[in-house]
Amino acid sequence: MAARPAPSPPPCRWRLRLARRVLAAGGILAYPTEGVYGLGCDPLRPKAVARLLALKGRSWKQGLILVAAGPEQLRPWVDPGDPRPWERALATWPGPVTWVLPAAAWVPPWIRGRHPTVAVRVTAHPLAAALCRAWGGPLVSTSANRHGRPPARTALQVRRSFPRDLDLILPGRTLGLGGPTEIRAADGRLLRRGAAPRAG
Repeated sequence: MAARPAPSPPPCRWRLRLARRVLAAGGILAYPTEGVYGLGCDPLRPKAVARLLALKGRSWKQGLILVAAGPEQLRPWVDPGDPRPWERALATWPGPVTWVLPAAAWVPPWIRGRHPTVAVRVTAHPLAAALCRAWGGPLVSTSANRHGRPPARTALQVRRSFPRDLDLILPGRTLGLGGPTEIRAADGRLLRRGAAPRAG
């Protein structure tokens, strides 16, 4: 069943301009995604990524998800060899499916972790997509929670979890999934089952 459209209006231009300034300065922001709020930063700034991981209490070895507004923003991050994994991913985007695909040779270890792969998703959330378009590329997307704690689903929950740690919180509603998105391997195998839509 597809995620419900977000009832909240599209983000104001001034808010997106502010978000872009925060990202350009190496800052960390929170924003709604399909199921939960995500924490994001510029994936090419290792200090920003290290700060984000420290806030979550998460090891760099696990790797991070990249979220984008369209496949063209993610294509340079994926190994151009076998086209079949990329075609499988395209068939599910935009939508709440993250794919773990072979990484391009240049992708840094703070994004790949200790793996030869990169986790990528073209988001169906209008605000998250607008944020990536305003930034001009993909963003780190990891659930807004401390390690071992439930992920935040509202801006208020984000503030309670990170009262003084984030540079910006973009308000908005998730698309109604009950939790994090589905994750699939390059061959299509299910690695993490996605949450079902919340009732109501």
